Amino acid sequence: MDDAQLLRYARHILLDGLGIEGQQRLLDAHALVIGAGGLGCPAVLYLAASGVGRITVVDHDTVELSNLQRQIGHGTARLGQPKADSLRHSARALNPGVQIHAITQRADAALLAERVPLADVVLDCSDNFRTRQAVNAACVAAGRPLVSGAAVGWDAQVSVYDTRPRADGTPAGPCYACLFPPEAAHEDVACNTMGVLAPLVGLIGSLQAAEAIKLLAHGGEPLAGRLLMLDARRMAFDSITLQRQAHCRVCGQPGHGHGPV
Repeated sequence: MDDAQLLRYARHILLDGLGIEGQQRLLDAHALVIGAGGLGCPAVLYLAASGVGRITVVDHDTVELSNLQRQIGHGTARLGQPKADSLRHSARALNPGVQIHAITQRADAALLAERVPLADVVLDCSDNFRTRQAVNAACVAAGRPLVSGAAVGWDAQVSVYDTRPRADGTPAGPCYACLFPPEAAHEDVACNTMGVLAPLVGLIGSLQAAEAIKLLAHGGEPLAGRLLMLDARRMAFDSITLQRQAHCRVCGQPGHGHGPV
């Protein structure tokens, strides 16, 4: 790190459990963010501000007026622009020292199979069940940790799904499909029909960034194996323990989730 970087990231370098070694890991890391909406905006902005060296943002959508109530990486002047490009401009204005790549395509299986293995961590900031399942399957196949968040109405949740074998010999964690099987009946609940509290997506996207930073910097204890749920009406957090399912169609087969932690 040069003098400017040492000054920019001084508050991380001073942080017990992160320090200069952890900050250097962030600078050397690559994060893949699926979605540049309510969750993706705060997640990408905090990853960029924190010095994650390479960030790839995937989103096929464009900025609409109704997005601006909560999607803080966009502005009125960017209405009609691709969200991934808009968020890239905002993140680069915040920290021009990081590389941000925008992909204005839908996150389908082919794109994920290409992009997930190139990343050190994946953040699922999408808004539908099908994409979440596809992202999870790609992460399990490539052995990459997944930080998943969701929010609608007054309720939200966040977790880390990491199926890689542990270096200390403890069992690997569950994947997203262990909790939400892809074959189960599921009806997406969208913000455009249910509404969403604007700061709620900011809270969850920020938590996703925090979990990704811990994973990349090797600091703190990740949220793996736990689902953190937030009821913003009461501002109450609850947490439940998650278990890997031996019969899971995604991670239950031998060899899935390779690579030591």
